[in-house]
Amino acid sequence: MPPYHIIGETRPGRWLVTCDHASNHVPQDVCGGDLGISAEDMQRHIAWDLGARGVAEALGEALDSPVICSDFSRLVIDANRGEEDPTLVMRLYDGTIIPGNAHVTPAEVERRLATLHRPYHAALARLAARQADTVILAIHSFTPALRGRSPRPWHVGVLYSHLDDRLSVPLIARLSQEADLCIGDNEPYAGHLPGDAIDLHALQKCRQNTLIELRHDLISDAAGQRAWALRLAPILSEVLEAVDGKA
Repeated sequence: MPPYHIIGETRPGRWLVTCDHASNHVPQDVCGGDLGISAEDMQRHIAWDLGARGVAEALGEALDSPVICSDFSRLVIDANRGEEDPTLVMRLYDGTIIPGNAHVTPAEVERRLATLHRPYHAALARLAARQADTVILAIHSFTPALRGRSPRPWHVGVLYSHLDDRLSVPLIARLSQEADLCIGDNEPYAGHLPGDAIDLHALQKCRQNTLIELRHDLISDAAGQRAWALRLAPILSEVLEAVDGKA
């Protein structure tokens, strides 16, 4: 089985919805399927983006566009990181030591790249190339608070690179019109890491793109995931149409 799944590959929409951290699955050939942390930790944001898969899949349906989701935990290898990124395989994350990665060898990192990371990105690249005007829409979620840190106020964060903010900046402006929402402008994280998924598949290819982060307590169940997807889809379509009209 491939380390990803695709939904709606033949849908005609311009968007390509991606979910790099869709799963907390540890393949059997990685430490026997157990990285040595508790079941509780494997349910935390350190292992995956809670709720993001459901939002991504519902957005794909609403936008009539394909969706690709990873099927391996970010703790095994991070699908959103470039191959040279020092955080590609995390040994410590938000206060949790990852025993299965503590002594990971370069050969094992290369094996995880070959069996998980690269196949995912090859499939993503193939989907992105299906249309000349593909728009990359990356869906992530973030924890309401890191351990020992202040609560995060944002409901939604829009992340982007200064190298291409043509879609994200007007999207932030539009979302900021929603009176009940607190919108993060490149919060809770900076929006550009060289070699990351957006860099590889959007910036380097001059494709329009944006990355949406949703606070995961808002999308903890299927109803919340679908509600947010249905709220965001028309806004995304509206903003893209306006941006295209100015081009």
